Amino acid sequence: MSHQQQVQKRVVGGVVVGVGALLLLIFALKCYYTVPAGHVAVATFFGKINDKPYAEGFHFPVNPLYNWHVYDGRQKTHLETAQVPSQDQLQTKIDVSVQYRIEKSQAPNVLKETGTAKDVIAIHLVPKLRSLLREQGKTIKRAEDFFLEETQEQLQAALGLGLSEYLAPKGLKVEAVLIRDIQLPPFIIKAIESKKEREQAVERQKAELERFRLEQQQAVALAEAERAAAEEEAARRRTLADAQAYEIEAINRAIADNPTYLKLRALETLQAMGADPAAKIYFLDGSSPNPVPLMHLGDKP
Repeated sequence: MSHQQQVQKRVVGGVVVGVGALLLLIFALKCYYTVPAGHVAVATFFGKINDKPYAEGFHFPVNPLYNWHVYDGRQKTHLETAQVPSQDQLQTKIDVSVQYRIEKSQAPNVLKETGTAKDVIAIHLVPKLRSLLREQGKTIKRAEDFFLEETQEQLQAALGLGLSEYLAPKGLKVEAVLIRDIQLPPFIIKAIESKKEREQAVERQKAELERFRLEQQQAVALAEAERAAAEEEAARRRTLADAQAYEIEAINRAIADNPTYLKLRALETLQAMGADPAAKIYFLDGSSPNPVPLMHLGDKP
């Protein structure tokens, strides 16, 4: 073997060894797998599903030829809007939230029977939810009854129960069904608003009448108080007048029964007039037609 042939042989051997080492390294790197937190993984080997789900964390060793399918096992929320007919044939728009999660233990069956998590939602959850909404709408007599708290509670309970029973075998756990919004047909909304405005107007009128009634009661009470005060004042004045009249009557009776008192009062009056230089004193004679005036009796000649 020539020197050149030996060199070629060594080169070929080195390439084979390098390729082998590279393949071995790739093979070694494929012997472990890490599942993210809150997720679950399903392995397939040439299309065959491994019935054992792989929980979150590090897994070693694993078949390097596995193909991995990862499902998010954390809680998710699906939002749905549907037109729901009631018994009066009116369409009511209802927004619903469904809180759910993938059952990790059923992940292999989900992959086998349905596919990805999005497939489960599109194939199972959405059609069943819409069907249940229509069925429940048929139990509602009038569209406006959707606004009743009792109706909403019954609707949420029925949807939750129906979805849970249907989706549990599909690998989906329903945790809650919530009604986010209800929109009645526009003409019903206008009718309800008009009715509420009329009710508010009636309440305002009632309040105004009540205010007027209270004001009238206050006015009557004030008038009664003023009348009572006036009657009390009149009674006081009558009592005072009666006392004064009695006093005058008593004096008159005393004077009539005592002529000396009259003479004494007359003398006191004449004395007071005599003390006043400007006073004029008349002595009247009952038998004389003309009285004789005596002026300034106290003046010196």
